[in-house]
Amino acid sequence: MTPGALLLTPGAGATRDNRILVALEAAVAPLPCRRIDFPYRQSGRRMPDPAPIAVAHLRSTAADLVASVGVPPDRLVLGGRSYGGRMCSMAVAEGLPAAGLILLSYPLHPPGRPEKLRVEHFPQIDVPVLFVGGEKDPFGSPDEFAQWVPQVRGRVTQVWLPGGHDPRPGTDETLIGAVRDWLATL
Repeated sequence: MTPGALLLTPGAGATRDNRILVALEAAVAPLPCRRIDFPYRQSGRRMPDPAPIAVAHLRSTAADLVASVGVPPDRLVLGGRSYGGRMCSMAVAEGLPAAGLILLSYPLHPPGRPEKLRVEHFPQIDVPVLFVGGEKDPFGSPDEFAQWVPQVRGRVTQVWLPGGHDPRPGTDETLIGAVRDWLATL
């Protein structure tokens, strides 16, 4: 089913104006796209919201977006960087309808704490998922992802770029191209 809209979310330390999110919005046009901030950013705080608050915000924002562009909820693609992508994946695992997930620099675990995995919801994800990450990301290496992404029930695509948690300069076009190519497969 062709995507009807795209909802993009930032990482914990960024805003909706993150350069990658802005570039993705431009790259997917004319697909309707909305970049959002989470409630903590909207109120000027720096500490990310607990998951239930972020997921509730995603639910209401997703409903508003699909209503405003007139597409069924299951044609919405959700995605984001790091914390934002994780919150999107949790929302979909909890039943938020979606056509797919774009997870950029997904934080598999905190840096240096591989025992604190953030994968408990992976078995409940049954939509196509695109993971794009850095080959040397301290939040999760390609080998670590290979161990855990098979738990996702939907079709998984992984793209690994040079660098760490933040896209290395010069890789933006590769990242954007990977997202565009993946969206065309839905």
